[in-house]
Amino acid sequence: MRKAYVLVLAALLLAPSAASAPAVQRRAVPILMYHVVSAPPATAHYPDLYVRPGDFAAQMSWLAAHGYRAVTLKRVYDAWAKGSRLPAHPVVISFDDGYLSQYTRAFPVLQSHHWPGVLNMEVNFLRPAGGLRPWRVRNLIAAGWELDAHTLTHPDLTTLGGAELWRQVHGSRVALRRQFHVPVDFFCYPAGRYDARVIRAVKLAGFLGATTTNYGLARPPGFFTLDRIRINGSDGVSGFASKLTALSQSPY
Repeated sequence: MRKAYVLVLAALLLAPSAASAPAVQRRAVPILMYHVVSAPPATAHYPDLYVRPGDFAAQMSWLAAHGYRAVTLKRVYDAWAKGSRLPAHPVVISFDDGYLSQYTRAFPVLQSHHWPGVLNMEVNFLRPAGGLRPWRVRNLIAAGWELDAHTLTHPDLTTLGGAELWRQVHGSRVALRRQFHVPVDFFCYPAGRYDARVIRAVKLAGFLGATTTNYGLARPPGFFTLDRIRINGSDGVSGFASKLTALSQSPY
């Protein structure tokens, strides 16, 4: 009897306490949304989607100077779901579609900070001259970037029939995983268009979460409707700083 008591007592003393177990982090995290890192041409239909390279570099320097450190969305998810550690001020820097300038202009800037980006890749953009060739995507992955799915051809998913919706959602994940041999754990809704049916398809395809164009900080438990912060060409550094500062001070 005494031996059994000693063994139970030892087990209790050696077992990790609830206080020492990793706490699941539920804090909100900013996910920045970029498109083209270039000066807008005169013919641009949406000039605010273009952020000048000098502005982008200055915005990244502002983040670094204010204690931010870039992480992947998977790392944020692991902190929310499993209690993994994050830096004191994490930020996710995401790029939609797969424009060439994301490699030629954004990538070197992030490399200088030793930061990863998150590439929301439209599969169709692996082909045209203005998009990313597969070898460039592989270089991004080798540098620690996360590759996520942004459909095959960027349609409004809410308008599609069931078969085509599944092809765009599940098919994009299959295509990227097959070509690049990475998990592709997250999805990005084209133009931020989604509804309950689209969310169901994204979940069924095996994604862990999805990002929107809804403005704000990303926070759990809404893994499939994660807010982002659109960075516009008109923001410059002052507008960029105002967005981050205002959201970091918000109680919501």
